[in-house]
Amino acid sequence: MKQILEILEESARATPEQISTMVGMPVDEVERIIKKAEKDKIILKYKTIVDWSKLGEKEVWALIEVRVTPQRDVGFDAIAEHIYQFPQVYSAYLVSGTYDLAILVKGKNMQEISSFVTEKLAPLDKVQSTVTHFLLKRYKDSGEILELIEQIKRLPITP
Repeated sequence: MKQILEILEESARATPEQISTMVGMPVDEVERIIKKAEKDKIILKYKTIVDWSKLGEKEVWALIEVRVTPQRDVGFDAIAEHIYQFPQVYSAYLVSGTYDLAILVKGKNMQEISSFVTEKLAPLDKVQSTVTHFLLKRYKDSGEILELIEQIKRLPITP
């Protein structure tokens, strides 16, 4: 099963027939494994990564550090669940370090993200503080390099 999932994780467009050839297993067995993985929520979603900037689409991403007060018996889970329900939240993580949650949000512009933070996120009872970092450029997303960086060739400096 692991081999099949690794293939699908790399290329969600791989067909059961292609996977069957790659792993040396009958097609119907591959299909059964995939259906079971979908049913058991091992496969959560099939995804396409799009570089919208190449189509001239504007979007702004921000990483927001959130310090929260954990709740008795549920710790950080209840406040994290409340936060990740917002449609602006793309990803949410419990992290170690100086803050508790790291959330990745997407908006049409900086003002939209700012409004989300000031009107929806920061006022939540269990939120102690937030720090917003706007992402300036994406180099790699979900394991895919979006843009190769050309090497700048410079002459060495000599005294």
